[in-house]
This record gives sequence, structure tokens and C-alpha cells, in this order.
Amino acid sequence: MTDLDIAEVTRRAGVPASTLRFYEEKGLIASVGRRGLRRQYDPGVLDRLALIALGRTAGFSLDAIARMFAPDGQPRIDRRVLADKADELDGKIRELTVLRDSLRHAAACPAPSHMECPTFRRLLKAAASGPVAGPKGRAPRSS
Repeated sequence: MTDLDIAEVTRRAGVPASTLRFYEEKGLIASVGRRGLRRQYDPGVLDRLALIALGRTAGFSLDAIARMFAPDGQPRIDRRVLADKADELDGKIRELTVLRDSLRHAAACPAPSHMECPTFRRLLKAAASGPVAGPKGRAPRSS
């Protein structure tokens, strides 16, 4: 397969050229040369960009993503790091589920005012002190 022009990579990967240049500066990707003033990339850069996008979506830093590649550019992903990130995401999902459920309760609560709703008051208290989730990630009880 022939090398890809930077414009083709941006189109196929859905990232702007400035992002490609930034990733190149960070050592996450590398161009294989230039045709005129335009950078050229090996077609494998698309898989690499997809892995970077997946890592960013999962919440990994660019430095952590960079460590997921061997010196030869091939993926070298520590399974323990992935398991730890999955555990972290489980906790975040629990927190967001509690928040969603609490907001839904507050939206439909029969109390005359939100400030009279015990569930809403617990939500406010939790928001002021940190995570919304209670013990074991459970939502506050309905009023």
C-alpha cells in the first residue's frame, strides 16, 4: 500500500492536521517523509491513531498512551493497566448512575420544593463534600 498524504490521514482518521503534528511532536506517530511540503504517513498510522483515540476516550494521558507502544511502533499494552482503567471506569459509572438517578428523582419529586426533598438535600450535601455516590455506589433513598 502506498503512503498517505497528511490530508488523507486527517480525512480518514477524523483528526485535524494540527493534531497529527502535535502527536508527531510527542512521538506518538511519525511521518515517513514529505511530498513537497506535505507530510506522508505509512498506512499503519491509521491503526495507531485509532489506538490513540481509544486510549483518550478511556481517559489515558498521552504519556500513558505513548508507553503502550514498543520502540518499533507496535502496540505493547500492559493488561494490568487496562484492568486498572476498567476498574476506575466502573467506579465512575457507579458515580454517574447515582447522579443520574438522583437528578431524575429530583425532576419528578412530589415535594413542593426541591429543598424540601430529602433525596435532593442528600444530593446537595454529597455534591458539596465530594463524590455523589454513597456506600457501595448506591443512590440516596427516595423521599
